[in-house]
Amino acid sequence: MKILVAMSGGVDSSVAAAILLEQGHDIAGVTLRLWGGESDSGCCSVADVDDARRVAQQLGIEHWVFNFAEDFDAKVVEPYVDAHAAGQTPNPCIECNRHIKFDRLLRRSGQLGFDALATGHHVRRVRVGSRWALARAVDTAKDQSYVVHMLDQAALARCVFPIGEMAKSTVRERAAALGLRTADKPDSQDVCFIAAKGGGRRTFLGSRIGLHPGRVVDTSGQTLGTVDAIELVTIGQRRGLDAGGVGERRFVVDIDAVSATITMGNASDMLMESVDLKGLVWASAPVLGPVRVQSSAHGLAVRGRIDDSRVTFDEPQRRIASGQSVVFYDDPSGQIVLGGGLATGSPAELDPSGR
Repeated sequence: MKILVAMSGGVDSSVAAAILLEQGHDIAGVTLRLWGGESDSGCCSVADVDDARRVAQQLGIEHWVFNFAEDFDAKVVEPYVDAHAAGQTPNPCIECNRHIKFDRLLRRSGQLGFDALATGHHVRRVRVGSRWALARAVDTAKDQSYVVHMLDQAALARCVFPIGEMAKSTVRERAAALGLRTADKPDSQDVCFIAAKGGGRRTFLGSRIGLHPGRVVDTSGQTLGTVDAIELVTIGQRRGLDAGGVGERRFVVDIDAVSATITMGNASDMLMESVDLKGLVWASAPVLGPVRVQSSAHGLAVRGRIDDSRVTFDEPQRRIASGQSVVFYDDPSGQIVLGGGLATGSPAELDPSGR
């Protein structure tokens, strides 16, 4: 099989390429140049492109670099900035997977005559009856099914994930045995287009949209204090806010960007019984009924029920920030990805009971 391997410059994609080569596939590596601005971390740095190129040389395979910077800015960076301006909490890595890796790159691989696209994600592609499904990785601590939940049947038919059956420790051992330069390279944890050494998110957003002060109130509307940048606040935040001094712990339960108002409440105010969603995507057909629900990359999957575009939890859960992905897994195993969507609306709207 002719397979294009997305090589980020990390150990996972390096080993994925090595495994496919050992299996006898005709492979080539590609690294995406996504960000033209300053970057000192993540998959957009010059060092990562160089690491990927050097690994390809070690394996004796062809290596290309595709410049998708224009699409990345339009599909990932600009929506990220707009979401913060609207008081939302976006996940740019998910949007990069949605629009760049498993759309633009997947289409480009087909145009170049490749049968499949491989990545170093810790997920598994499995058969469920006559259809493909995305399953959690064997190494549950490294499972990345949450961030690639948007894959449908057409995409799953043309994607392979060579390391989904391996523990992360085994991946590193394999890389070391092969003498790959990425064997001990740390995993990237940061947003790749925000330079951590250059002031981080505050500087990045401030240069794009400016930062604006806001008023901090309690659930009764009484003023508690102020915040210097409402765009940097997220649901559930407790620290770094002028919330009236000592006493019962308070959390951000609502962000109204229009009135520049942040509402803080206690632990019980942080709970919600349901969440409304937009942009629903499904691995196969739409699902109604009992599911497992996960709202963060390594969060606990809890039980709930899908009814159209709303998920109602079996037990009240911590509020989910608008803009965050909510991913559904099969019940009761919680191993197979069914689909997902984006949380929408303010917490007050999400939970009419006012909890």
